Amino acid sequence: MTVLHQPTPPPMPAPAPGPGSGPGSGSGEDRRHMIRRRWFTAVVIALLIGIPAGYLVISAEQSRDSGRDKQAESSATGLKEAWPSKMKRRVFEVPIPAKSTGVAYFETSNWKSSRLYVQFTTDASGLDDFLQDIGSSRSRLEPGEITISERDARTAGWTWPEAHDWAGTTHRQPEPRPTRDITVDLTDPATPRVFVVSTATP
Repeated sequence: MTVLHQPTPPPMPAPAPGPGSGPGSGSGEDRRHMIRRRWFTAVVIALLIGIPAGYLVISAEQSRDSGRDKQAESSATGLKEAWPSKMKRRVFEVPIPAKSTGVAYFETSNWKSSRLYVQFTTDASGLDDFLQDIGSSRSRLEPGEITISERDARTAGWTWPEAHDWAGTTHRQPEPRPTRDITVDLTDPATPRVFVVSTATP
């Protein structure tokens, strides 16, 4: 009996290599992707650290500048020989009599309060008018009383010689209207010298 042998089928051809294939091609793509990812992560971390740090630097610089401003204000003394503007006189409620002489003023301001320092010389009737306009009177002037604090006196450059005839009063008002500390030199009653510190709070 004859045994028939079926022919062995030829081997299937291997698929042709596609684009991007070949030794090491897949690992190259992965490496580039990894580099891009690390670069992006580094940028994000730099931004997360750098932006708050920048704000801290700016904040510290502003705080330092504010401290310099306060120091400059605390060391500033002396008055300007001029009339304060009508607006300042109205805001601080310091109605300087029209015929006053030797008028000078100085203003300070910070986050707590603003102060207007004013001095002027007037006559007897001018003093009465001034006191009446601010809601006070000559009878409220306490003989021998210096109502302006030492700190305010240093700021304005004022001194109080003992040989002079001093009198003073403080006129307080509900906030936000200003409080006026008033000291008057009555050594020559015909030409009283008036010193005022008007303090207003925001």
